[in-house]
Amino acid sequence: MTTEEIKAGILGFAGQTKLNDQTEAKSLVEEFLDALDTGVIRSAEKQEGEWKAVGWVKSGILLTFQIGQNSVFPNEPSPFFDKDTLPLRDTRGLDHNIRIVPGGTSVRRGSFLGTNVIIMPPAFVNIGAYVDDDTMIDSHALVGSCAQIGRKVHLSAGCQIGGVLEPIGMRPVIIEDEALIGGNTGVFEGTLVGEGTVLAPGVQLTSATTVYDLVRETTYRSQPGKPLTIPAGAVVVPGSRPAKGIFATEKNIQLYAPVIVKYRDGSTDAATALEEALR
Repeated sequence: MTTEEIKAGILGFAGQTKLNDQTEAKSLVEEFLDALDTGVIRSAEKQEGEWKAVGWVKSGILLTFQIGQNSVFPNEPSPFFDKDTLPLRDTRGLDHNIRIVPGGTSVRRGSFLGTNVIIMPPAFVNIGAYVDDDTMIDSHALVGSCAQIGRKVHLSAGCQIGGVLEPIGMRPVIIEDEALIGGNTGVFEGTLVGEGTVLAPGVQLTSATTVYDLVRETTYRSQPGKPLTIPAGAVVVPGSRPAKGIFATEKNIQLYAPVIVKYRDGSTDAATALEEALR
């Protein structure tokens, strides 16, 4: 099937609460998941310089759940139970020089892994996710549904990249090329982390987060229809700001506030930039 044929088929089933043809839908879903696995289609794309969700692809993922039946997946010492349309991804590690180190990692079908990707255990990559070439996913890391991870990204241990399926038009989390995402960080709710950005350990970014830029003397926050965007090359560290009110002042209460303390230049790699920022 061509991409256009898959798209037309998905849109034809979209919105049906009771599918007229289960056999046709399952055949279509097989083609759809193959296209996701190979990176032919993506759940988000950069169009005219701006990342946008691909609504029909997310509709296809929802259809995959809709038509699936709970099934047993044999495994020792304990089996798994999930939709029969969503087995683990058939990863051809040797063909693409992918390393999935033993110890409990799961990569769900309908996700893309580029060449030279390394995944340390345990980690989880969900349906619709796109992980580009030369990226490393460290232990206890999550790449949520539809999240888009660029080339040469390092997702450090304990990193949580949130996922989203609904609403259809909501953009997933985007981590652009050569970003360093520190340990125990969290990036959620459609946040865009620009190319070459460094997030220090412990940084948390959501749609409700305000980021304070000490270099450019400005702030960044989400707007209606426009998720939080971290500029390219920013080095972001956890910070705090005073809470408002007399009681807060008396008790010296501080609120969490991520801070951009510098920007990388051509001579600083991500690790060096982070070390300098945290000194």
